[in-house]
Amino acid sequence: MTTAHTAPITTETIAQRILVVRGLKVMLDSDLADLYQVQTKNLNKAVQRNIGRFPDDFMLRLTDEEFRSLRFQTGTSNSGRGGRRFLPFVFTEQGVAMLSTVLNSERAVCANIEIMRTFVRLREILSTHKDLARKLANLESKYDKQFKIVFDAIRRLMAEPEPKHRPIGFTAKIED
Repeated sequence: MTTAHTAPITTETIAQRILVVRGLKVMLDSDLADLYQVQTKNLNKAVQRNIGRFPDDFMLRLTDEEFRSLRFQTGTSNSGRGGRRFLPFVFTEQGVAMLSTVLNSERAVCANIEIMRTFVRLREILSTHKDLARKLANLESKYDKQFKIVFDAIRRLMAEPEPKHRPIGFTAKIED
């Protein structure tokens, strides 16, 4: 998967670069270019030469507001200081898969394989959490009805007891 001159591509590295934009899990063109070890402008040129392969649900261009928010959250550079001159593209999972058809380097193939695996793992994790949350909600509703007495008793045991003794310290009666 890696050669002597390339850094390894890990699931953690990829997962940190997956963002949610407009309710979709996406990756920035610059992050993908970094993983593929190509310049962002070259990645975008390859996409533009094959624009028919990238419908709206594969690739989006960020709005000014989305990009400003993203720059604030991730600390990307400002334009005018060697930063971006155009709003970035983001690619959905399907768009990333399509990138493998327009980028033919060995690194791009390896990166795409790992990215696809990461998207699959994220889907599995989200599915597991949804199932677990649903099961827990079902259990709570059952137990709330069947064990209300038990829960009430536990709450009473957890409550602060009423003080049954005198406060610590001296008390004095002052008579006039």
